[in-house]
Amino acid sequence: MYNRSNLKRETRYGLPTADQILYNRFYVLGYSYYFRQAKWTLEIVDPDKTDVSRLDNFRPDYRVPEEFRADLEVYEGSGYDRGHLVSSANQREIKIQNSETFLLSNMAPQKPKFNRGIWKQLEEAVRILDSSERVFETYVISGPLFFFDKEVVMIGDDDEKIDVSLPIPHAFFKSILAENNTGTIHMWSFIIPNEATDLPIKDFRVKTSEVEKKSGLFLWDTLVGTKMMREKNRIRKMWKY
Repeated sequence: MYNRSNLKRETRYGLPTADQILYNRFYVLGYSYYFRQAKWTLEIVDPDKTDVSRLDNFRPDYRVPEEFRADLEVYEGSGYDRGHLVSSANQREIKIQNSETFLLSNMAPQKPKFNRGIWKQLEEAVRILDSSERVFETYVISGPLFFFDKEVVMIGDDDEKIDVSLPIPHAFFKSILAENNTGTIHMWSFIIPNEATDLPIKDFRVKTSEVEKKSGLFLWDTLVGTKMMREKNRIRKMWKY
């Protein structure tokens, strides 16, 4: 029997674990039943400019069992954005590609000034990195973080009409693996609190190994050896963005 994950280009450098793996046409997602949202998303950045505009067709992902699935009404009036993990602007070559990013399984509750501020800036910076002539492909894993020494606030918990409430992440991570034209791999990782900030993106760089510890995920796990371990345990200088 074929391992389906082996057929997906974006899984070349590893596939973290999750309660349910959702294979979309243009990205892969690991879903958490406990948190009612993705644990992680994995994509190859593909922002080729076409005449495809942002579709904004937010909708539930009916592949997720109903008792673990967040629907549109949980966000209504909550004061939180439906924050993309795989950015809409990263996937825009054809309509179905952009449309897939609006599945609610690709969303997490984000404070508006975070979503439209530092998180958007980081997404744009990743696209600039990917546009470099030296970069062959850019792989990105993104996801929410919950810190159990802090209170977990829920949205939809006080509304009897909503079947599934949703915990609000304390922070989000993004881990970026860029492979250049000679096969050399560079890695950057970020942890950013789910709140407004005026600090620059570079201030949120962390070791990839720190993301692993805080998320409970093995990232880029097919990369083995001393050199890759050093890469995971360094904080690389920011690229120009």
